[in-house]
Amino acid sequence: MNSKVISNVSLNYTDVEPVETKAIPKVEEPNIPTSKENTKAYNSITVKLSFRRVAIMFILKYCMLLSVAFTVLLTVSLIGYIVVMSVPNINLDILMSKPSYLTEKIGILPDILNTVYIVIATLIMLIPIGVGAAIYLTEYAKNKTIVSIIEYTAETLSGIPSIIYGLVGMLFFCQFLSFGTSLLAGALTLVVMNLPTIMRTTQESLKTVPSSFRDSAFGLGAAKWTVIRTVVLPSCIDGIITGCILSVGRILGESAALLFTAGFAHALNSMFSALSNAGATLTVALYVYAKEQGEFEVAFVIAFILLVLSMLINLSTKFVGKAMKRKQK
Repeated sequence: MNSKVISNVSLNYTDVEPVETKAIPKVEEPNIPTSKENTKAYNSITVKLSFRRVAIMFILKYCMLLSVAFTVLLTVSLIGYIVVMSVPNINLDILMSKPSYLTEKIGILPDILNTVYIVIATLIMLIPIGVGAAIYLTEYAKNKTIVSIIEYTAETLSGIPSIIYGLVGMLFFCQFLSFGTSLLAGALTLVVMNLPTIMRTTQESLKTVPSSFRDSAFGLGAAKWTVIRTVVLPSCIDGIITGCILSVGRILGESAALLFTAGFAHALNSMFSALSNAGATLTVALYVYAKEQGEFEVAFVIAFILLVLSMLINLSTKFVGKAMKRKQK
Protein backbone atom coordinates (compact mmCIF):
# COMPACT_ATOMS: atom_id res chain seq x y z
CA MET A 1 0.00 0.00 0.00
CA ASN A 2 2.72 2.46 0.98
CA SER A 3 4.84 1.66 -2.04
CA LYS A 4 1.96 2.33 -4.36
CA VAL A 5 1.38 5.73 -2.79
CA ILE A 6 5.02 6.66 -3.11
CA SER A 7 5.12 5.63 -6.74
CA ASN A 8 2.07 7.70 -7.45
CA VAL A 9 3.59 10.69 -5.71
CA SER A 10 6.73 10.35 -7.69
CA LEU A 11 4.78 10.16 -10.86
CA ASN A 12 2.91 13.33 -9.88
CA TYR A 13 6.25 15.21 -9.38
CA THR A 14 7.30 14.37 -12.84
CA ASP A 15 4.13 15.85 -14.23
CA VAL A 16 4.78 19.32 -12.64
CA GLU A 17 5.66 21.96 -15.20
CA PRO A 18 9.03 23.72 -14.67
CA VAL A 19 8.94 27.34 -13.48
CA GLU A 20 10.29 29.86 -15.96
CA THR A 21 13.22 31.84 -14.54
CA LYS A 22 13.79 35.42 -15.83
CA ALA A 23 17.32 36.33 -16.68
CA ILE A 24 18.77 39.20 -14.62
CA PRO A 25 19.90 42.00 -16.95
CA LYS A 26 23.59 42.70 -16.86
CA VAL A 27 24.62 46.13 -15.60
CA GLU A 28 27.04 47.77 -17.97
CA GLU A 29 30.26 48.80 -16.32
CA PRO A 30 31.19 52.50 -16.67
CA ASN A 31 33.82 53.28 -19.22
CA ILE A 32 36.60 54.25 -16.83
CA PRO A 33 39.64 55.44 -18.72
CA THR A 34 42.80 53.64 -18.05
CA SER A 35 45.98 55.24 -16.79
CA LYS A 36 47.34 55.44 -20.31
CA GLU A 37 44.25 57.31 -21.49
CA ASN A 38 44.50 59.69 -18.53
CA THR A 39 48.13 60.35 -19.36
CA LYS A 40 47.29 61.10 -22.99
CA ALA A 41 44.51 63.54 -22.01
CA TYR A 42 46.75 65.28 -19.48
CA ASN A 43 49.54 65.56 -22.03
CA SER A 44 47.18 67.08 -24.61
CA ILE A 45 45.97 69.69 -22.12
CA THR A 46 49.55 70.40 -21.07
CA VAL A 47 50.61 70.81 -24.67
CA LYS A 48 47.80 73.28 -25.29
CA LEU A 49 48.58 75.26 -22.15
CA SER A 50 52.33 75.19 -22.75
CA PHE A 51 51.87 76.31 -26.34
CA ARG A 52 49.71 79.22 -25.18
CA ARG A 53 52.17 80.09 -22.46
CA VAL A 54 55.11 79.91 -24.83
CA ALA A 55 53.30 82.15 -27.32
CA ILE A 56 52.51 84.74 -24.63
CA MET A 57 56.06 84.64 -23.28
CA PHE A 58 57.42 85.00 -26.81
CA ILE A 59 55.26 88.08 -27.47
CA LEU A 60 56.08 89.66 -24.10
CA LYS A 61 59.79 88.96 -24.50
CA TYR A 62 60.04 90.65 -27.86
CA CYS A 63 57.83 93.55 -26.77
CA MET A 64 60.23 94.07 -23.86
CA LEU A 65 63.24 93.87 -26.16
CA LEU A 66 61.66 96.37 -28.53
CA SER A 67 60.97 98.74 -25.62
CA VAL A 68 64.55 98.44 -24.38
CA ALA A 69 65.94 98.91 -27.88
CA PHE A 70 63.74 101.96 -28.47
CA THR A 71 64.75 103.52 -25.13
CA VAL A 72 68.46 102.87 -25.70
CA LEU A 73 68.28 104.11 -29.28
CA LEU A 74 66.47 107.27 -28.25
CA THR A 75 68.93 107.98 -25.44
CA VAL A 76 72.02 107.24 -27.53
CA SER A 77 70.75 109.24 -30.50
CA LEU A 78 69.89 112.22 -28.29
CA ILE A 79 73.28 112.19 -26.55
CA GLY A 80 75.08 111.57 -29.82
CA TYR A 81 73.31 114.45 -31.53
CA ILE A 82 74.20 116.81 -28.69
CA VAL A 83 77.83 115.63 -28.73
CA VAL A 84 78.13 115.98 -32.51
CA MET A 85 76.63 119.47 -32.48
CA SER A 86 78.56 120.72 -29.44
CA VAL A 87 82.09 119.30 -29.66
CA PRO A 88 83.18 121.41 -32.69
CA ASN A 89 82.12 124.56 -30.80
CA ILE A 90 83.74 123.78 -27.45
CA ASN A 91 86.85 125.85 -26.64
CA LEU A 92 88.51 127.27 -23.57
CA ASP A 93 87.46 130.80 -24.49
CA ILE A 94 83.80 129.90 -23.96
CA LEU A 95 84.34 127.70 -20.93
CA MET A 96 86.76 129.90 -18.97
CA SER A 97 85.42 133.43 -19.53
CA LYS A 98 82.40 135.53 -18.72
CA PRO A 99 80.21 137.19 -21.34
CA SER A 100 80.56 140.83 -22.32
CA TYR A 101 77.87 142.75 -24.15
CA LEU A 102 80.32 145.53 -25.09
CA THR A 103 82.70 143.26 -26.98
CA GLU A 104 79.97 140.75 -27.87
CA LYS A 105 82.00 138.03 -26.20
CA ILE A 106 80.26 134.82 -25.10
CA GLY A 107 81.34 132.93 -21.99
CA ILE A 108 79.53 130.47 -19.75
CA LEU A 109 81.89 130.22 -16.77
CA PRO A 110 79.52 132.22 -14.47
CA ASP A 111 76.63 129.98 -15.50
CA ILE A 112 78.61 126.83 -14.70
CA LEU A 113 79.61 128.16 -11.28
CA ASN A 114 76.06 129.35 -10.50
CA THR A 115 74.74 125.89 -11.35
CA VAL A 116 77.25 124.23 -9.02
CA TYR A 117 76.49 126.76 -6.27
CA ILE A 118 72.74 126.27 -6.46
CA VAL A 119 73.05 122.47 -6.52
CA ILE A 120 75.25 122.47 -3.42
CA ALA A 121 73.07 124.98 -1.55
CA THR A 122 69.90 123.07 -2.40
CA LEU A 123 71.27 119.69 -1.33
CA ILE A 124 72.67 121.10 1.94
CA MET A 125 69.17 122.27 2.90
CA LEU A 126 67.18 119.52 1.20
CA ILE A 127 68.81 116.33 2.50
CA PRO A 128 68.49 117.03 6.27
CA ILE A 129 64.91 118.28 5.94
CA GLY A 130 63.74 115.49 3.61
CA VAL A 131 65.47 112.64 5.43
CA GLY A 132 64.45 114.02 8.83
CA ALA A 133 60.80 114.30 7.77
CA ALA A 134 60.88 110.74 6.43
CA ILE A 135 62.41 109.42 9.68
CA TYR A 136 59.78 111.17 11.77
CA LEU A 137 56.86 109.96 9.67
CA THR A 138 58.13 106.37 9.59
CA GLU A 139 59.70 105.85 13.00
CA TYR A 140 58.17 108.35 15.42
CA ALA A 141 54.73 109.50 14.24
CA LYS A 142 51.87 107.70 16.01
CA ASN A 143 48.86 109.44 14.50
CA LYS A 144 48.27 107.62 11.21
CA THR A 145 45.72 110.18 10.08
CA ILE A 146 48.25 113.02 10.20
CA VAL A 147 50.83 110.82 8.48
CA SER A 148 48.43 110.02 5.63
CA ILE A 149 47.54 113.71 5.26
CA ILE A 150 51.22 114.67 5.05
CA GLU A 151 51.92 111.91 2.53
CA TYR A 152 48.96 112.97 0.39
CA THR A 153 50.12 116.58 0.54
CA ALA A 154 53.65 115.59 -0.50
CA GLU A 155 52.33 113.59 -3.45
CA THR A 156 50.16 116.54 -4.47
CA LEU A 157 53.13 118.91 -4.31
CA SER A 158 55.17 116.67 -6.59
CA GLY A 159 52.61 117.14 -9.37
CA ILE A 160 52.46 120.94 -9.35
CA PRO A 161 54.05 122.64 -12.40
CA SER A 162 57.41 124.26 -11.76
CA ILE A 163 56.28 127.69 -12.92
CA ILE A 164 53.80 127.76 -10.02
CA TYR A 165 56.69 127.14 -7.65
CA GLY A 166 58.53 129.99 -9.34
CA LEU A 167 55.65 132.42 -8.81
CA VAL A 168 55.20 131.38 -5.17
CA GLY A 169 58.95 131.56 -4.56
CA MET A 170 59.10 135.04 -6.07
CA LEU A 171 56.25 136.27 -3.86
CA PHE A 172 57.40 134.57 -0.65
CA PHE A 173 61.21 134.34 -0.72
CA CYS A 174 62.02 137.32 -2.94
CA GLN A 175 59.43 139.83 -1.73
CA PHE A 176 57.98 138.72 1.61
CA LEU A 177 61.31 137.55 3.11
CA SER A 178 63.22 140.30 1.24
CA PHE A 179 65.82 137.95 -0.26
CA GLY A 180 65.41 139.60 -3.62
CA THR A 181 66.23 137.91 -6.89
CA SER A 182 69.12 135.73 -5.82
CA LEU A 183 70.50 132.23 -5.93
CA LEU A 184 69.42 131.74 -2.31
CA ALA A 185 65.79 132.39 -3.22
CA GLY A 186 66.15 130.01 -6.15
CA ALA A 187 67.72 127.34 -3.91
CA LEU A 188 64.91 127.64 -1.36
CA THR A 189 62.35 127.30 -4.13
CA LEU A 190 64.11 124.17 -5.39
CA VAL A 191 64.11 122.78 -1.84
CA VAL A 192 60.33 123.06 -1.72
CA MET A 193 60.05 121.52 -5.19
CA ASN A 194 62.26 118.51 -4.44
CA LEU A 195 61.24 117.90 -0.83
CA PRO A 196 58.40 115.46 -1.73
CA THR A 197 60.75 113.41 -3.93
CA ILE A 198 63.51 112.80 -1.40
CA MET A 199 61.02 112.45 1.46
CA ARG A 200 58.97 109.74 -0.27
CA THR A 201 61.98 107.78 -1.56
CA THR A 202 63.59 107.81 1.88
CA GLN A 203 60.32 106.86 3.53
CA GLU A 204 59.82 103.88 1.25
CA SER A 205 63.41 102.79 1.88
CA LEU A 206 62.89 102.97 5.64
CA LYS A 207 59.83 100.75 5.32
CA THR A 208 61.86 98.05 3.55
CA VAL A 209 64.21 97.62 6.53
CA PRO A 210 63.12 94.41 8.35
CA SER A 211 61.63 94.93 11.79
CA SER A 212 63.91 92.16 13.11
CA PHE A 213 66.86 94.56 12.75
CA ARG A 214 65.16 97.04 15.06
CA ASP A 215 64.04 94.35 17.50
CA SER A 216 67.53 92.90 17.75
CA ALA A 217 69.02 96.34 18.46
CA PHE A 218 66.33 97.11 21.04
CA GLY A 219 67.01 93.73 22.65
CA LEU A 220 70.62 94.77 23.16
CA GLY A 221 69.45 97.86 25.05
CA ALA A 222 70.04 100.47 22.34
CA ALA A 223 68.03 103.69 22.37
CA LYS A 224 65.64 104.50 19.52
CA TRP A 225 67.79 107.19 17.93
CA THR A 226 70.85 104.93 18.21
CA VAL A 227 68.96 102.18 16.42
CA ILE A 228 67.90 104.56 13.66
CA ARG A 229 71.37 106.06 13.27
CA THR A 230 73.43 102.86 13.39
CA VAL A 231 71.05 100.19 12.04
CA VAL A 232 68.16 101.62 10.04
CA LEU A 233 69.81 104.44 8.07
CA PRO A 234 72.83 102.38 6.89
CA SER A 235 70.41 99.72 5.65
CA CYS A 236 68.46 102.18 3.50
CA ILE A 237 71.30 104.39 2.26
CA ASP A 238 70.56 103.27 -1.32
CA GLY A 239 67.10 104.84 -1.20
CA ILE A 240 68.52 108.12 0.10
CA ILE A 241 71.08 108.16 -2.71
CA THR A 242 68.31 107.50 -5.25
CA GLY A 243 66.35 110.46 -3.92
CA CYS A 244 69.45 112.66 -4.12
CA ILE A 245 70.12 111.64 -7.72
CA LEU A 246 66.52 112.35 -8.72
CA SER A 247 66.69 115.70 -6.98
CA VAL A 248 69.97 116.62 -8.67
CA GLY A 249 68.49 115.79 -12.05
CA ARG A 250 65.53 118.05 -11.40
CA ILE A 251 67.74 120.86 -10.07
CA LEU A 252 69.97 120.77 -13.14
CA GLY A 253 67.03 120.71 -15.52
CA GLU A 254 64.95 123.42 -13.86
CA SER A 255 64.58 126.75 -15.60
CA ALA A 256 61.04 128.11 -15.20
CA ALA A 257 61.18 128.47 -11.42
CA LEU A 258 64.67 129.99 -11.49
CA LEU A 259 63.72 132.64 -14.02
CA PHE A 260 61.41 134.18 -11.40
CA THR A 261 63.61 133.65 -8.33
CA ALA A 262 67.31 133.50 -9.31
CA GLY A 263 67.27 135.78 -12.35
CA PHE A 264 69.53 135.54 -15.40
CA ALA A 265 72.57 137.66 -14.60
CA HIS A 266 75.95 136.45 -15.88
CA ALA A 267 78.08 137.88 -13.07
CA LEU A 268 81.15 136.01 -11.86
CA ASN A 269 81.06 135.73 -8.03
CA SER A 270 82.29 133.48 -5.25
CA MET A 271 79.82 131.08 -3.69
CA PHE A 272 78.76 133.11 -0.65
CA SER A 273 78.48 136.37 -2.55
CA ALA A 274 76.65 134.65 -5.41
CA LEU A 275 73.96 133.35 -3.06
CA SER A 276 72.91 136.91 -2.26
CA ASN A 277 73.00 138.07 -5.89
CA ALA A 278 71.13 137.21 -9.05
CA GLY A 279 72.66 134.63 -11.32
CA ALA A 280 71.73 132.48 -14.29
CA THR A 281 72.17 128.72 -14.19
CA LEU A 282 73.04 126.68 -17.26
CA THR A 283 69.43 125.89 -18.11
CA VAL A 284 68.42 129.53 -17.89
CA ALA A 285 71.45 130.52 -19.99
CA LEU A 286 70.52 127.84 -22.54
CA TYR A 287 67.03 129.34 -22.82
CA VAL A 288 68.40 132.87 -23.17
CA TYR A 289 71.02 131.98 -25.81
CA ALA A 290 68.71 129.77 -27.86
CA LYS A 291 65.44 131.69 -27.59
CA GLU A 292 66.43 135.30 -27.12
CA GLN A 293 69.75 135.57 -28.97
CA GLY A 294 69.60 132.69 -31.45
CA GLU A 295 73.05 131.35 -30.47
CA PHE A 296 72.29 127.68 -31.01
CA GLU A 297 75.96 126.67 -31.08
CA VAL A 298 76.38 127.98 -27.53
CA ALA A 299 73.10 126.31 -26.54
CA PHE A 300 74.44 122.92 -27.66
CA VAL A 301 77.66 123.51 -25.72
CA ILE A 302 75.62 124.25 -22.60
CA ALA A 303 73.55 121.10 -23.16
CA PHE A 304 76.74 119.04 -23.38
CA ILE A 305 78.08 120.56 -20.16
CA LEU A 306 74.77 119.80 -18.44
CA LEU A 307 75.10 116.16 -19.42
CA VAL A 308 78.65 116.02 -18.10
CA LEU A 309 77.71 117.76 -14.85
CA SER A 310 74.75 115.45 -14.29
CA MET A 311 76.96 112.39 -14.82
CA LEU A 312 79.69 113.68 -12.50
CA ILE A 313 77.28 114.61 -9.72
CA ASN A 314 75.51 111.25 -9.93
CA LEU A 315 78.81 109.37 -9.83
CA SER A 316 80.01 111.42 -6.88
CA THR A 317 76.75 110.76 -5.03
CA LYS A 318 77.12 107.02 -5.57
CA PHE A 319 80.75 107.19 -4.46
CA VAL A 320 79.74 108.94 -1.23
CA GLY A 321 77.08 106.30 -0.60
CA LYS A 322 79.55 103.45 -1.06
CA ALA A 323 82.05 105.21 1.21
CA MET A 324 79.40 105.54 3.91
CA LYS A 325 78.56 101.84 3.59
CA ARG A 326 82.22 100.86 3.96
CA LYS A 327 82.52 103.13 6.99
CA GLN A 328 79.52 101.49 8.65
CA LYS A 329 81.01 98.03 8.06
